[in-house]
Amino acid sequence: MTQHVSPPRDGTGKVPQVRLPAWRTLVARADVRTLSLLGVLAVLVVIGGVTKPDEFLDTRNLQLVLTQASVIGVVTVGMTFVITSGGIDLSVGAIVALASVWATTLATQEFGFAGILFTAMVVGLGCGLVNGLLIAYGGMVPFIATLAMLASARGLALQITDGKTQIVGVDSVLSLGERDSYLLGIPPLVLIFALVTVLGWLLLNRTTFGRRTVAVGGNAEAARLAGIDVRRQRLYLYLLSGLCCGIAAFLLIVLSGSGQNTNGNLYELDAIAAAIIGGTLLTGGRGTITGSVLGVLVFTTITDIFALNNLQSDVQQIAKGAIIVAAVLVQRRTASTT
Repeated sequence: MTQHVSPPRDGTGKVPQVRLPAWRTLVARADVRTLSLLGVLAVLVVIGGVTKPDEFLDTRNLQLVLTQASVIGVVTVGMTFVITSGGIDLSVGAIVALASVWATTLATQEFGFAGILFTAMVVGLGCGLVNGLLIAYGGMVPFIATLAMLASARGLALQITDGKTQIVGVDSVLSLGERDSYLLGIPPLVLIFALVTVLGWLLLNRTTFGRRTVAVGGNAEAARLAGIDVRRQRLYLYLLSGLCCGIAAFLLIVLSGSGQNTNGNLYELDAIAAAIIGGTLLTGGRGTITGSVLGVLVFTTITDIFALNNLQSDVQQIAKGAIIVAAVLVQRRTASTT
């Protein structure tokens, strides 16, 4: 005869909770995709340290990698919100270009640091507003609307510059890219990127705005029936994406000391790829700022390793493509087991 053994109970008659060690709790809560990206990033660091130990592990090179990741990283934060809502934004690179050239005209530079920063952000917001109105209230497909913005913004940027590079002459802007402005060895651009990342994470994970974004991406009709103004939410999301592009344009101005109509080339592909390998669903309904940032760091590290080893860019693109495919396969496998 089998004897039934009851679980031990405390004085109140309740089954006491078993406390796991802190490290096991952390691992249990960790996202598989995040751990996978951390593993890929660790492998890349090892590869860089083995192939070019003196150059790759040099403090200046690591600072450069983080600085370069900051520009596309800010764009990716905005892109993560858009994709989470079930949308797409193909115009981010062109918006960065337009904002950078508009903010570096001679007329704008007369207003100094504040004028350049303000112009870059306003141009980004303006483009995001147009995208949002066309998609949310005009009923246009995001792919078509943002593709039209891509062409228009690139054309306007070319018209403003007449194909020439606009050199920045405002010392207060240029000084942000100099080593004297580093805080505890961290470039100001990296600090701005970190601030945008933290604010983006809080907005997506700790606010009603973030929950509405996920709801719209998961099922727009169900979100509407639940009382969410889907059109207004989408408008806000494209405004947010445009704002991130404006901030990225300012960072790029600081980094390059100029404004060019070729700025932001293929940023849309890099941002989408970084968001996807980070765990954001292209169909919407799920997004992760942490994963997107790790995706940016992975791609930026790959670029740096290939540059240090004088490898061809075509091999670099193949490696990026392989990482994207692997990340999507992991994403599908994880989704099927949950």
